[in-house]
Amino acid sequence: MVARVNTVAFQGIDVLGIDVQVQMSGGIVAFTVVGLPDKAVGESRERVRAALHALGLALPAKRITVNLAPADVLKEGSHFDLPIALGLLTVMGVLPDAEIARYVALGELALDGALTPVAGVLPAAIDALANDRGLICPAACGGEAAWAGPELDVLAPANLLALINHFKGTQVLTPPKPRLQEQDAPPPDLRDVKGNETAKRALEVAAAGSHNLLMVGPPGSGKSMLAARLPGLLPPLDPAEALEVSMIHSVGGLLEEGRLLRQRPYRAPHQSASLPALVGGGTRARPGEISLAHQGVLFLDELPEFPRALLEALRQPLETGKAVVSRANHHVTYPARVQLVAAMNPCRCGHLDDASLACARAPKCAADYQSKISGPLFDRIDLHIDVPAVSPADLSLPPPAEGSADIAARVAVARAIQAERYGGFGPYPAGQAVRTNAEADGELLEKVASPDASGRALLTEAAERLKLSARGYHRVMRVGRTLADLDGTEGVRRRHIAEALSYRRIAPGR
Repeated sequence: MVARVNTVAFQGIDVLGIDVQVQMSGGIVAFTVVGLPDKAVGESRERVRAALHALGLALPAKRITVNLAPADVLKEGSHFDLPIALGLLTVMGVLPDAEIARYVALGELALDGALTPVAGVLPAAIDALANDRGLICPAACGGEAAWAGPELDVLAPANLLALINHFKGTQVLTPPKPRLQEQDAPPPDLRDVKGNETAKRALEVAAAGSHNLLMVGPPGSGKSMLAARLPGLLPPLDPAEALEVSMIHSVGGLLEEGRLLRQRPYRAPHQSASLPALVGGGTRARPGEISLAHQGVLFLDELPEFPRALLEALRQPLETGKAVVSRANHHVTYPARVQLVAAMNPCRCGHLDDASLACARAPKCAADYQSKISGPLFDRIDLHIDVPAVSPADLSLPPPAEGSADIAARVAVARAIQAERYGGFGPYPAGQAVRTNAEADGELLEKVASPDASGRALLTEAAERLKLSARGYHRVMRVGRTLADLDGTEGVRRRHIAEALSYRRIAPGR
């Protein structure tokens, strides 16, 4: 007899169906797992054997072969423990074969038979629902699986014994309820930042259109404070975005207690982060920081201190909204539609504009320091602003009257205008739905962001004088469209183009 159990493997957030085939036959006593398993899958033999022993069940003295089909797909992760155990229980006659075939199973077994959490339950649940199957997963992941929909039959036992009793009718497993992430403490308020009104305006524009932002200023001028307050200006994730972001975090094993995310991610990796950690990769091609920040903010502090190769690897994801991890035997693609916010000093010492504090190599040190950022990466950043040092007079002033809530309300109105505008265009381009002005491109951008005659003349003249690239030209149009949305005007006018041009700096080395 051959028992079959359905489970899954992951390629990015895509789900591949895996058929776990378990056979017992005569011959030399052995327990073999075949089908290109990695070390974690190979070690499942001992975990499954111990879990069954904890239930008082001993494996027969037979030759046991477990085949993970298709055999040419690499099987990674500990979630194969549960389907292998269910296959053994089925072939031993403990569980009904017909009932098990209706479910997709994934979970890791402890030595005492308990089921421990695994990564990827949310995309597995969505795939199971699409294939008209139920899902068996650990109890800690039940709230995550329940988000796939009320039509999905989810069994989330705490241990293997509870699952056996459920199928035998001596115990009923209660369907899990969807759970949301706990509301964190409110983000820092922009009212705490004194002075730097131009930087606050740029932060509002960046939040309204999801534009990339670069802040340049001396140490202590408030760049990190401004970046930390950006999440407080952004609208919460809508249901579709929350599901998409949570799927990435689920595959990365970062959903705490299976709770769906409802706040936009804010990721701030250190300069010592490796290339796989930032873009994605490693032995199991896990999502990197740029994918974990999908539909949120990726903050890179002290931008020139990051390795040059790492910064150059950001160019493609920033342009396409996807992070592609290539391996010899497979390619994995993760969504990476992020809002990049970067901060840097004007030079290594940071005091380029203060002759009393600047080092002896100024201004040459500034050119050397800023040249660590390549022109192509610099060109992909929509807003470039100087953040000067705050004067003691500004610090002594009372807090500003306008805080994050006031600005967030204007941002929400601008985002609603964009959602209504792009909702009528459908997926564009390459099947991706456009949500904000920063994502509009090509023919769509010309339709929605073409300025009036005087604005077009100003943009053309500025592009010639500043020697803007085609990418820079279009990014000015995107920012102008966002400024028009904040003003509530239907068309992009000359004043919007003028302000958008004020946020473009000459790239280093020009």
